[in-house]
Amino acid sequence: MRIGAGRVVAGLVALLAVAGCGSEVPEGLVLKESKGAGAPASPYAGPLKAKTPSWVGEDSPLEGGGAALLTLECEGKPGSGGSGSDYDDDPADSPEEALAAQVGDQFWHDMPDRDYRVERRTGSRVLFSYDVGGRTRAAVIVAKGRADKAGWRGETRASCDPSEFRRADRERLDIKVWEDRRGRPVSTTKIDSSMGPEHCDWQTVEFLHLDSAKDRRGQGRQYLRDPEGQLTGLKTLRSSYAEDVPMPADAVDTGYRHHGRELWLAADGAAAYVRTDGRVERWPGVTEPVACA
Repeated sequence: MRIGAGRVVAGLVALLAVAGCGSEVPEGLVLKESKGAGAPASPYAGPLKAKTPSWVGEDSPLEGGGAALLTLECEGKPGSGGSGSDYDDDPADSPEEALAAQVGDQFWHDMPDRDYRVERRTGSRVLFSYDVGGRTRAAVIVAKGRADKAGWRGETRASCDPSEFRRADRERLDIKVWEDRRGRPVSTTKIDSSMGPEHCDWQTVEFLHLDSAKDRRGQGRQYLRDPEGQLTGLKTLRSSYAEDVPMPADAVDTGYRHHGRELWLAADGAAAYVRTDGRVERWPGVTEPVACA
């Protein structure tokens, strides 16, 4: 179980069920108890309730991850962690329903939405783990309340970078995990993209982020694909969106790929160029990150 630092990524998990009295657990969310060939290589034997490690700073995307962070076995650094949910004031009838509420929470959008297994149980807590190759890539710990807080609620959760999830599960996230030339997933601290939020009417805008881990504010560079001109006129735009443009002579192939798209960058950095089947789009960069409140 290894731990480190990371960042929260943009996007939403598509999960329709919300836990609560009488709710149903989505099919495929929970597997049987960890036994046989599908069991973790090294079952977690540590505490199910613990303080968040001291190295996790204030305002870190891992803040509040507690014991769930301790269960992770990431290849790289953890991507996110946290405690509870803003939407589970009503207790669930079962640990599985509490799990469904956690991975379906719209503000926690980088968790797998299926294939969790019960890795460990105590009298009042259950550890659900999502494993890849027998190693824990995401974990949710749910706890049973007492007295006026009876029922099950999410307590802590944590996950590795989404690039460490299985391909089929990465595709179910709204966040787009890019790959390198050899088809290997790339960490979202280097590149990711996602569609804008519907509540700001930005669902046709794709937001591309590069090298967020290298920026001290965790923001990096941002580029926008805006075919309907939703953000045209922003003073922070360094260029403009356009289709069927020539590739700049000084553009360099980054090697990043996503569903047949190639990402190229020109020397001035004012825009990103995305080539698909020989056709090139220009995605403007911004001087300040664009976000929806």
